[in-house]
Amino acid sequence: MKKTSNKVVLVGTGAVGMSFIYSAVNQGLAEEYVLIDVNTKAAEGNAIDIQDTMAVLDKPFTIKAGTYEDCKDADLIVITAGRPQRPGETRLELIADNSRIMKGIAEAIKASGFNGVTVIASNPCDVLTTVYQQVTGYDEHSVVGAGTTLDSARLRRLVAEKLNVAPKSVNAYIMGEHGDSSVAAYSKATVMGQPISKYLAEGKITDADLEECWTRAIRMAYEIIERKGATYYGIGVCLAAISAAILRDEKTTFMVGAKLNGEYGQKGFYTGVPVILGSKGWETIIEWDLTAAEQEAFKKSCDALDATYQKAKQAIA
Repeated sequence: MKKTSNKVVLVGTGAVGMSFIYSAVNQGLAEEYVLIDVNTKAAEGNAIDIQDTMAVLDKPFTIKAGTYEDCKDADLIVITAGRPQRPGETRLELIADNSRIMKGIAEAIKASGFNGVTVIASNPCDVLTTVYQQVTGYDEHSVVGAGTTLDSARLRRLVAEKLNVAPKSVNAYIMGEHGDSSVAAYSKATVMGQPISKYLAEGKITDADLEECWTRAIRMAYEIIERKGATYYGIGVCLAAISAAILRDEKTTFMVGAKLNGEYGQKGFYTGVPVILGSKGWETIIEWDLTAAEQEAFKKSCDALDATYQKAKQAIA
């Protein structure tokens, strides 16, 4: 019998995880939600808090605190657990602590008999997505990193502000690490269907403007952390959008973490690239014809990620 409802499990009920759940229930993404956290009281409290929306929201759902046994029949698991990023700390500096945490989560999920799609946002997400897939041995397509979805959303907003247009009118993409070594693929950027080069030629935006937008996009997390201690609303909404594409089999394009197997001249780890997302996870990596400068910058980003992944392997050995 064909399944007619969706079950989503969240691992990690901190601010990022609960921002995702709040966005998901408001969009009616699933009929059943389960919250898992080492702090079981926090998971229980968050479940009760979300239950208070059930009489107001249109689509019925259930939500509870649970255990890894609840993963067995889940359609989607979203992992946001891990030590948070401290002020001034890079995502890659989180690696040892969060690699060990991710290994334990991966082993528990694998033991449950889970056979769905996993989305990972724990930082550094590219490296931890690679760790999770290696520990579980799951099909690489069924493991999806948050990648540069949020970075690209930030870039779109910043470019839109420069041009005084709606952010949804801008298609601009950041590739590579979700972090400091990422690459703005401006050669593929468009505004209202026109290449960004047209706006450059017309003087409506400058190369300096684009450089500023990219720099601010990759530094945005630090700006937010300095002011309020953490980022969570933006990534929460991005996780809901990624989850919707999977649960609804949308076949839409996202800048998520996918495992490279020769694409863009790289192999063996996850990083942010354009993919088609559907019910089984990422289906196809789209290989863009990048400029020489973009390709070189992407290689440097991948080299940094690969080196950090080697440190992660040592941490969990």
